[in-house]
Amino acid sequence: MAIYSISDLEKLSGIKSHTIRMWEQRYGLLRPKRTGTNIRFYEDDDLQRLLNVALLNRHGFRISKIAEMSKEDITEQVSTVSNFKFELDAQLDVLTLSVIEMDENKFARIFDNHVEQLGFEQAMLEVIYPFMEKLSLLWLTGSIKPVQENFITQLIRNKLIAAIEKEPLVSDRKAPKFMLYLPKDEQQELSILFMQLLIKRRGFRVVNLGANLALVDLKDACLIHQPDYVFTVLSETFNREPLQRYLSNLQAAVPDSHLLLTGYLMASQAVSDLHNATILPSLDATLEFLDGLK
Repeated sequence: MAIYSISDLEKLSGIKSHTIRMWEQRYGLLRPKRTGTNIRFYEDDDLQRLLNVALLNRHGFRISKIAEMSKEDITEQVSTVSNFKFELDAQLDVLTLSVIEMDENKFARIFDNHVEQLGFEQAMLEVIYPFMEKLSLLWLTGSIKPVQENFITQLIRNKLIAAIEKEPLVSDRKAPKFMLYLPKDEQQELSILFMQLLIKRRGFRVVNLGANLALVDLKDACLIHQPDYVFTVLSETFNREPLQRYLSNLQAAVPDSHLLLTGYLMASQAVSDLHNATILPSLDATLEFLDGLK
C-alpha cells in the first residue's frame, strides 16, 4: 500500500493542498492518518476518493453535495459523468482511476469519446501522452503497482495495434520506407507503435521489427528492405554500452539509411560524429519531420 503526503495528493489530483485541507476540515471528505511523530499521511483509498471528488467537482457538483454522498453514490455518479465529454483535467482523473481500479470501461469511455471527436492521432496527442506523463508521477510516488502499469499499457497497446491495422498498406514503391526497432532492454514499445501509426497514416511505407533487436539482425533486415530511414528510441533504460559507441556501431550496421533518433538520452547527452542522422528531441519535432516529407 502506497503512502502519500498532502503534496503528493496535490500533484496527483491537481487540487491545491490548502483546498484539500479545507475539504477535510469543513466537510470531512478525507481523514488522514498520523505517524507516531504526528505527521499526516494518506493511503490508496484517500487518493481514490480525492480523484473521484475532484472529477465530480470539475463536472459541476458542489463539494457540500458530494460530502453528503455515500461511497456507492459517488461511484455511481462518477460512472455517469464518465460517459460525457469534459475538460482534460477531468479526463485525466478518470484515466488515473482506471489504472488504480484496473477498470477497462472507464478507460474506454474517455479514450473512445475523444477518438470520436478528434480522431485517433489527436486523442493520443491530447489525452494519452499527457496521461502517460501523469502515470510517470504515479510511478515515482509508488502510487501504482507493476500489475496496474502493465494493465494500462496493454490497453493502450491494443488500441494502437487496432488503429494500425485499420490503415491500408502502402503499395507505392516511391513512398519513403521507414524501419522501426528497439535495442535490447529498451522499454518503449508504445512509442514505436505510435510512430508506426503516424508513418502509415501519412502514406509512407513502414516495417516494425519490434523490441530487443540486435544490430546484426537490424543489418540483415536492412539488406532485405533497404529502408530510407531507420528509427529508434534511446531512453534512460538503455545502458548496455556507452551511447556514443552504440551509435557508431548502429551507423556502421546501416550505412545507407538515414537514422532518426529520439528518447531521453538523445535529448540529454552530447554525441559526436553523427552523420546521415537526425535527432528528434520531442514528439512535436517528430511530427514536424514526418509532415515535412509529404
